[in-house]
Amino acid sequence: MKNFKELKVWQLGFEIATSSYELIKSFPKEEKYLLVSQITRAAYSIPSNIAEGSSRKSEREYAHFLEIALGSTFELETHILLTQSLGFSDISLTKSMLCKIDQEQKMLIAFIKKMAR
Repeated sequence: MKNFKELKVWQLGFEIATSSYELIKSFPKEEKYLLVSQITRAAYSIPSNIAEGSSRKSEREYAHFLEIALGSTFELETHILLTQSLGFSDISLTKSMLCKIDQEQKMLIAFIKKMAR
């Protein structure tokens, strides 16, 4: 088992997850069980799947969990773009999160490719 907390890809994923809670603070109450729920689930799925994958014995299994985490980044990106379009979120926080998500996607893709070798 690898120490997932030392991985930069996990650390950034964790940062994205915590930032998502800051992002949703200004959302309308009626979004509490709709978009808010989708954002938080996608966000915490990123570091959670990286961590779970690190416990797997084979690199193939690990890569599978990294792919799930990658999918969650794309899902989260879509939700954030939607909140931006609807005017629910702070523009600077939204831009910062989108930048972090882009970086996380690149890191995950590189990590998955490394596992495939």
